[in-house]
Amino acid sequence: MDMREISNWIDGEQCPAQSGKWFDKLNPANGKRLWKAARSDEQDVQKAMRSAKAAQPTWADMPAVQRGMLLHKIVNGMQARRQEIAEIVAAETGKSMKDALGETNGAIQLGIFFASEGQRLYGRTTTSGVPNKYAMTVRQPIGVAALIIAANTPIANVAWKVFPALVCGNCAVLKAAEDTPATAWVVGQIAQEAGLPAGVLNILQGYGEEAGAPLTAHADVGVISFTGSTEVGRQIQKTAADRLARVSLELGGKNPLVVCDDADLENACKWVLSSAFSNAGQRCASASRVIIFDSIYEKFREMLIESTRKLKIGNADDDDLGPVINEKQMNDILAMVEKARAEGTQILSGGQRLQDEARRDGYYIAPTLIEGAAPDAEISVKELFGPVAILFRVKDFAEALALANDSPYGLTACIHTSSIHRAVRFCDKVHSGVAVVNAGTHGSEPHMPFGGRKFSGNGTREPGTEALDVYCELKDIYINIDPARA
Repeated sequence: MDMREISNWIDGEQCPAQSGKWFDKLNPANGKRLWKAARSDEQDVQKAMRSAKAAQPTWADMPAVQRGMLLHKIVNGMQARRQEIAEIVAAETGKSMKDALGETNGAIQLGIFFASEGQRLYGRTTTSGVPNKYAMTVRQPIGVAALIIAANTPIANVAWKVFPALVCGNCAVLKAAEDTPATAWVVGQIAQEAGLPAGVLNILQGYGEEAGAPLTAHADVGVISFTGSTEVGRQIQKTAADRLARVSLELGGKNPLVVCDDADLENACKWVLSSAFSNAGQRCASASRVIIFDSIYEKFREMLIESTRKLKIGNADDDDLGPVINEKQMNDILAMVEKARAEGTQILSGGQRLQDEARRDGYYIAPTLIEGAAPDAEISVKELFGPVAILFRVKDFAEALALANDSPYGLTACIHTSSIHRAVRFCDKVHSGVAVVNAGTHGSEPHMPFGGRKFSGNGTREPGTEALDVYCELKDIYINIDPARA
């Protein structure tokens, strides 16, 4: 494939932005230009929406089983080009090929799951309280879905939204993350090669304010699914409110990982490092608040510091974490760490950009541990989306649970303990959409629902079969018969 120019996919065809504008995509591992991508605007949104709206009735009329079979062809195409997709993901994100392949495999697994929903797409048949009356529900598509994704796990994020939206009979306009344009582009190419009808999946490149905003504001968009920051999620919710469009928001997190005095500390240390620093901390589900019982605090802190300093940073397969996605993100994170330092918090490890010859041109931040921040300090409550974790000391389980819940976010949470009583109580009472025992705050599986409370979302859940509720209308059907005419 020619990767010099990353165009839009509209009505089954590649096309540049109608303005003729492009933007450069840089490699976060070395700062070098990878390719340029179409800088779409409202003109391109209008064109993509016309295509999706025209194609949707025919796509909806296709039996769900047949839609699912077509989506299976797309999954097969992704499997056949698995290595190529992973290479694109690695180039655009700076992560290792090992991690990019793992992410690609996860996207394929999710695609298989949702393509198979075409053979189910269950409604419900139930009883009526009236003689000779039959009651049932069926699922029907909403219309055109606007899908807006983040760049942290780009191929997984594409699959996360495209497959459920399409299997339900909607057509889609996907606004690719500007930091990962080619990842979305290659899925569009695979979809066309698989025989997906023109207009069913349209992919726009560009910036959020120039392409994403007019997409969410378009009158013909029936459902919006957005993964990104809470701030942008609020704007989308307001934009969609006037026309009562359905909105699914998967937003930020400031996720707690509690380490109790009866925990396996070696296992807990391993999972703190993975949850806080893998993918350079660029997960909505990353563990950015580590809550440690007082009786083991000193010992566990030293374990974390020693282990953090041993982490290997780069984009090779034996490295533990790579760069953050772009220079602005790096600078924003470092500025927040410096502000916390000026306010008296202690930087236990990291806290700076890596300046050695091999990494000085990339956007690498040393994995950072902080202690001494107040629970209500800005760094304790604001999502940084980078490799930064804050340590907190608590006296017991009750205080740990209270601190875990003392956050504007409620996405994921984890506890490390050998007590079934603590584990069950924590999972029951922690204010989060996901709770984990003795592992990490990340790692949700594609067949399970994911989402959060408070500033972490608006109550919807994707993926899992619960995603069908996002992309379908539910219709009640009542059939009345006259037995005398049978």
